[in-house]
Amino acid sequence: MKKEIGISVLLFVLCAVTSIMNPKFLSPVNLVNTANLIGLYGVFSLGLGLVIITGGIDLSVGSMCALTGVILAMGVTEWHWSWPVATIIVLGISGLLGLTHGLLITRAKLQPFIVTLCGLLMYRGFARYIAHDSTKGFSGADGIEPLRHFASGKLFGLPAPFVILIVLSVVMWFVLHRSIYGRYLLAVGRNEQAARFSGINTQLVTTSAYTIAGLLTGISGIMIAFYTNSVGPSNHGNFYELYGIAAAVLGGCSLRGGEGSVVGILIGTALLLVLQNLVNLLGIDSSLNFAVMGAVVLFGVLADQLFKNRAAKKTVRAAA
Repeated sequence: MKKEIGISVLLFVLCAVTSIMNPKFLSPVNLVNTANLIGLYGVFSLGLGLVIITGGIDLSVGSMCALTGVILAMGVTEWHWSWPVATIIVLGISGLLGLTHGLLITRAKLQPFIVTLCGLLMYRGFARYIAHDSTKGFSGADGIEPLRHFASGKLFGLPAPFVILIVLSVVMWFVLHRSIYGRYLLAVGRNEQAARFSGINTQLVTTSAYTIAGLLTGISGIMIAFYTNSVGPSNHGNFYELYGIAAAVLGGCSLRGGEGSVVGILIGTALLLVLQNLVNLLGIDSSLNFAVMGAVVLFGVLADQLFKNRAAKKTVRAAA
């Protein structure tokens, strides 16, 4: 809870400073656009946070968004799928890829970094091959307006991705913080061997975390494809995994596993996008976005290390 309060205060201060430096920050157009981006990035960040809590990592998020975006666009325009069929297939593929990651990590005992790095390369390659390395859009597709509205329109007067993020966050909050499954996830992240000895099916828990992350990435992939309205397989989704990792780390998820919260991930996503918005509003070179992300991850890891060291010292003193 202390981490969530601290980052909330930081977010509030950053919003205040940004609005003072540029009043356009509080304009309705900018607030709606920021909320929309928080929704787009927040959904896959929730999945990445879940994986990080188990002590894993997923580097394939951006490439998976590119692959699912290409399949969705080509499905409704060239292969003449109806939008419900295209949605089910895209989510099924993303869930299956997440399941494959989990099985390779738990059954084949491969490192998460290696498995998802290979996914990053393979999915990008498949996307480029399927699309013949050309940009795919949604022009000419018939009957996809319901999906477009649900993915990029407005619900209850708010951007649809933001509403979807809130709904998914409520569900994930109960899953992580109010269910036995959530306790198992945290236990596996803290000490997998101890969790196994206590009777937890650690392989099933870890595999399910990667599967859920894949499904959430698929949902994000659909929304982002409609947000951009076109999918360039060579660059669509580049570095999205870094945004997700940075948001999770900012939100208090420890890269060692065993720590993290849904609220923290949401605040971390918002903070990251407000920082990006600040860079844009001040007219700073947009290439510095990546420098900001790198600094965020670095300081997040350093802060986590400091908290760990302090906790360890307190434990030693109490034992003495």
